[in-house]
Amino acid sequence: MDEADQLDLFSPERRRERVVDWQVPAPVAKVAMRLSGMDAMLGIRDGRLPPPPFAKLIGFVMAVVEPGRIVMELEPREDLENTIGLLHGATASALIDTAMGCAISTRLEPGQGSVTLDLKLTFLRPLSVRSGLISAEGRVIKLGRQTSYAEGFVRDGKGVLAAHATATFSMIGNV
Repeated sequence: MDEADQLDLFSPERRRERVVDWQVPAPVAKVAMRLSGMDAMLGIRDGRLPPPPFAKLIGFVMAVVEPGRIVMELEPREDLENTIGLLHGATASALIDTAMGCAISTRLEPGQGSVTLDLKLTFLRPLSVRSGLISAEGRVIKLGRQTSYAEGFVRDGKGVLAAHATATFSMIGNV
């Protein structure tokens, strides 16, 4: 790459900007912890509770809320791409981890929560801005008092499986 090519990469015409706004999370968490996990997830989906700042940063939304099952959706954007023009793997990882954790939340009582202990993620095909609406489904496999297990799937806009994951969550109470 010569110097002219490199300078062109930084030209004003190639500059992009994205502004992210969010609600302060602590007051939202305080309200959400007084609700059952199902009610909190429905509140986020239906706009009665603000989504977490991280969801606003990445740009995913909660589309489906059922007991033990969540579907998150993301319209892919170029600001989520890596240097080879594909969506960064962390995008799918964030989607699937969130969907699985929220699926577990739908089965919890007020004051209970969970945190990811481990995440085993297998990428089956790359995603890009041409993938269409991306969905991440999380399902509870087993809900336990100390440890819970979930499974997740990331699909492209045609429903083709792009990633699969399993995860273990530590259960926390009265947070």
